Amino acid sequence: MTTNSAPTNSHRAVRCWLISVAALIALMVLVGGATRLTESGLSIVEWKPVTGSVPPLSDAQWTDAFEAYKKIPQYRELNTGMSLSEFKQIFWWEWSHRLLGRFIGVAYLLPFLFFLWRGGLSGELKRRLWLLFALGGLQGAVGWWMVASGLSERVEVSQYRLATHLMLALLIFAGIVWTVRRLADRPQIAVSARLRFTSAVLVIVTFVQIYFGALVAGLRAGRAYNTWPQIDGAFIPSAERLWFETPWWRNMFGNVLTVQFEHRMTAYLLFTLAALHAFDAVRSRAGSAASGALWLFAAVSVQAVLGILTLLNQVPIDLALSHQAVAIVVLTLAVMQAERLASRQNAEAQQRAVPVGQPG
Repeated sequence: MTTNSAPTNSHRAVRCWLISVAALIALMVLVGGATRLTESGLSIVEWKPVTGSVPPLSDAQWTDAFEAYKKIPQYRELNTGMSLSEFKQIFWWEWSHRLLGRFIGVAYLLPFLFFLWRGGLSGELKRRLWLLFALGGLQGAVGWWMVASGLSERVEVSQYRLATHLMLALLIFAGIVWTVRRLADRPQIAVSARLRFTSAVLVIVTFVQIYFGALVAGLRAGRAYNTWPQIDGAFIPSAERLWFETPWWRNMFGNVLTVQFEHRMTAYLLFTLAALHAFDAVRSRAGSAASGALWLFAAVSVQAVLGILTLLNQVPIDLALSHQAVAIVVLTLAVMQAERLASRQNAEAQQRAVPVGQPG
């Protein structure tokens, strides 16, 4: 192995591992979305990080799990009379979601420990990967914190906690995407500060849009005001309808009309920013940055169409999951574009990995 190829091979192994973990996180977000759409998230009322990976295996265990579910408000107020067979359907969604979370933890930790043992990670990269691992552990706790909000006084989980759970998952996902990109040996692209700034703003607005989307899901706001471009009879609803709760800021997170309006307006903003960024990049002849900007604009456009169709059809599960999947694509492309245009000064030195074959 030559001196030049050793770091490259080490980078390749780390990147393949991280790409696999990112794909698993994207899958888990979609399974989580299906769990929410099928009202399955409260079917398991206990948090057992280890033993919970084994589902009920006997009729008695299934009966115990069902009886535990019958004690929470969701069953009493929404699902009274549900059969054991119907309970099993929602149980399997939530169990699969939790099992996938456990699998991701193992898929991240074991290769990470191997790379640490073999000395395949630089100091800066190790710190970043430890941070991502810590956020993953926190995500498990946040998931239970979310579920717990629907076990005593509510028939569904808190939309605040649902949004927090989703945003943390996508923050980890974005961190992995950025890290994978930083491991690639590419020259700095010479572009204007304006292009760099708008690429960063696009990432921020994408996160904001996804956050509002999570609030829409948590409030089932997509099943109301199913017209477009008007909402509640106008393009911009009346202030009395948007801001009737006190204090005023509660409307931004708990008023169905206001939350859906925010989601729409942020979508328009994201579409406009993506179009302007693409136009600027193409006009500037920014090479790969122009291609990245055009791909991002295309994904945002598809996402907008899917959002409108999902709304007009009152959130069928196939369209809703497609909408969520393309949101992940938009976030991925936005992060890639921001990283592509970000300064790479000293990036190679900070991220350089030593040969995996050399313990250290």
